Amino acid sequence: MDLNDILNVIGGGGLVTLLVAGFIILCIFKGVRIVSQSEKHVVERFGRLRAVLGPGINFIVPFLDRVAHEISILERQLPNASQDAITADNVLVQVETSVFYRIIEPEKTVYRIRDVDAAIATTVAGIVRAEIGKMELDDVQANRSALISTIKASVEDAVDNWGIEVTRAEILDVNLDQATRDAMLQQLNAERERRAAVTRAEGQRRAVELAADADLYAAEQTAKARRVQADAEAYATGVVAAAIQANGLEAAQYQVALKQVEAFSQLGQGQGQQTIVVPAQALEAFSDAFKMLRGRG
Repeated sequence: MDLNDILNVIGGGGLVTLLVAGFIILCIFKGVRIVSQSEKHVVERFGRLRAVLGPGINFIVPFLDRVAHEISILERQLPNASQDAITADNVLVQVETSVFYRIIEPEKTVYRIRDVDAAIATTVAGIVRAEIGKMELDDVQANRSALISTIKASVEDAVDNWGIEVTRAEILDVNLDQATRDAMLQQLNAERERRAAVTRAEGQRRAVELAADADLYAAEQTAKARRVQADAEAYATGVVAAAIQANGLEAAQYQVALKQVEAFSQLGQGQGQQTIVVPAQALEAFSDAFKMLRGRG
């Protein structure tokens, strides 16, 4: 059966039906759009923005509407970039940055900016130079997290009109030229030596203070001992005075005689032969003392 036989079988009405069916299928194919979860589609009608299609099944007007842009909304990473910057203390540094972003409003991205990656990279470079120019080198090294937060916020403000969300901004490294590194190393060594000298001086001062405290403590203890001894002697003197006042001179003579007898008794207990020369007045005093002892006894 050739083509003519087929056309004869279909006839005039069958051909129209076939064409209508084909047109309906084409309209369905043109009018139904399935968008994946990671994309958004920008629809135009006669060159103007008509709609933004989200994930799932969407319907558009066939032959009038068309999908002009298919935009991925996945997070993107810009290539690592290095830019030179000068700190507030006139030090040249090379900063390596990395930026992550994603498109959240594709209708703004496709109609307001041509090269998104280049625009964001240029914006980041300018903001990094401006922020580092406000800080000294030591602050750049010590406050890197705060600097990253400031850069991220500034970039977000700059790209807000492009329908872009900056999810993360990182400063990967801050590099210095060799001359600056050598100068910083010398400064670091000098600072370490200064701290060591201060530590030694503080140790010597503390040793002197401790020695002085020890001498002061010894002097105070000696003074306390002397004060206790003086108090004891004063007490003994007071006791003797009280005894003399209570018993008269006889009691005092009795005590003196008692001490003299004890002294000669100890002297006589020495080893070997001793020769004792006693004045005549002492013999009379001993005689009186023995009389008093016998009288006491």
